[in-house]
Amino acid sequence: MNSLKEYLEKLNIEINDRQEEQFVQYMNLLVEWNEKMNLTAITERKQVFIKHFADSLTPLMYFDFKGKSVIDVGTGAGFPGLPLKIAEPTIELTLLDALQKRIGFLETVGQDLELENVHYIHARAEEGSRMPEHREQYDIAVSRAVASLNVLSEYDLPYVKVGGKFVALKGPTAYDEIKEGEKAVEVLGGEITSVKEVTLPQTDITHTIVEITKVKSTDEKYPRRAKKISSSPL
Repeated sequence: MNSLKEYLEKLNIEINDRQEEQFVQYMNLLVEWNEKMNLTAITERKQVFIKHFADSLTPLMYFDFKGKSVIDVGTGAGFPGLPLKIAEPTIELTLLDALQKRIGFLETVGQDLELENVHYIHARAEEGSRMPEHREQYDIAVSRAVASLNVLSEYDLPYVKVGGKFVALKGPTAYDEIKEGEKAVEVLGGEITSVKEVTLPQTDITHTIVEITKVKSTDEKYPRRAKKISSSPL
């Protein structure tokens, strides 16, 4: 059976032995906690390594995360934020999720893996960016979520400082979403600056990484309420 290191080598991403241990610890905690709360449908070792860890780390192939302040909006079980932090320990990471139980899980992972400079926010995505200490404060916002790009952009871009990036990890429908989402991105102060395709190791699964650069401040009226965001996307 391949080690995580071997899968990541196929993406030209290197981790050391300690980092690999941390990933295995994370996987064990994920499987253990998943028995009492719904964190993921993926629990088999190889699948966790490829579809959660390797997938979460694909932005490292293209973007420099060293020393950056990063917020993972709607992080769920910690993806992609925690894998990025494990692989690039200099990140100052903030994990935001609306469910207190998931925050409890994430705090346990952070403690057990002895991760430093990780902050946890229990809040809805559209509420967190209304707090002055979080609005336009981050170098990079990341999301690996099922919402379409026009919806995700309204949740994420308000957290990003001008000159920073929103990096969205998307599936194969990304190109349709980009067409539909261009207006929303522009209205929110962003500009789509690159689109990269990555095939996950030992699979035929191709994912898309969309880079949106924050070129101007987001208007104070955004984000709107969650119902409004989903019922009438920009």
